[in-house]
Amino acid sequence: MCCRATRRPAVKGRDVKQTLKPGMTHRFAYAVPENKTVPYTYPEAPEIAVMPKVFATGNMIVLMEWVCAQLLAPHLDPGEGSLGVHVDVSHLAATLPGMAVTVDVECLAVTGQRVTFAVKAHDGIDLIGEGRHERFVVAWDKFNARLAAKAAKVPGMTAAKAAEVA
Repeated sequence: MCCRATRRPAVKGRDVKQTLKPGMTHRFAYAVPENKTVPYTYPEAPEIAVMPKVFATGNMIVLMEWVCAQLLAPHLDPGEGSLGVHVDVSHLAATLPGMAVTVDVECLAVTGQRVTFAVKAHDGIDLIGEGRHERFVVAWDKFNARLAAKAAKVPGMTAAKAAEVA
């Protein structure tokens, strides 16, 4: 489990609205810009900077997370959001900048505040990625309060900087 927000049993938090059901799907297409390719992920790392300009695995995963968040959005109350808490995705093929990537997601399960998705990405030629992703629905005010409390414990972090985090 990734963070304190996900360690609490679902019974302590509010369950996701019942309008979100397993089997619901969402699709989103995205044109890959050059700045989402591998060399741009860590340009200060010479080993990364020399890699081919293809859609970076991390950026593909974030795109999948975004599409899952889009599916969730209409089923959240004001002040709620979701955090990615688990990713199990294979990156299967390289995608060039300028190509369109279409991501398809399907809600597989809703358990309390945890939502599990099947995710797939295709670039019009190849299936470029597929797997599973889990998101946890949180109340932003509670999450941000915990984050600010953590930031306040970081040596050298000013109160103003800690407040920016929340």
